[in-house]
Amino acid sequence: MATAGERAVDAYVAAAPKAVQPMLRQLRQAIRSVAPKAEEKLSYRMPFYAYHGRLIYFGAHRTHVGMYPIIGREKDLYAKELKPYIAAKATLQFPIGQPIPIALVKKVVRERAKENEAKARGKPPSKKSPLKNRRRSTRD
Repeated sequence: MATAGERAVDAYVAAAPKAVQPMLRQLRQAIRSVAPKAEEKLSYRMPFYAYHGRLIYFGAHRTHVGMYPIIGREKDLYAKELKPYIAAKATLQFPIGQPIPIALVKKVVRERAKENEAKARGKPPSKKSPLKNRRRSTRD
């Protein structure tokens, strides 16, 4: 049985212009395939996926479908591949009527999910942390 969030996303896709609906369904399927445990819902009146915090959003616009935020390690890892789609600091735009790079979308979402998992386990130590720990251990 579908959750309230899944039903809300179904309604969002159904209400979008016919030309955009296939693109929205492709993004939704790509996200769900690499982050199956993510909770699907609406936030800021667009589809949103929560997985150990905010994972990813997507939304239909007049000339494109956007995907947000692209702010973590994925931006550096896939910079060359993302370049044609980066429209702002943290936004990917896929023009309506052009193919969505599904493999790239999956890589981005997978990387964001890994980052969220790491944050949920506790932040990894910064470069300064081992030095602080070393100093403490030498004083003991």
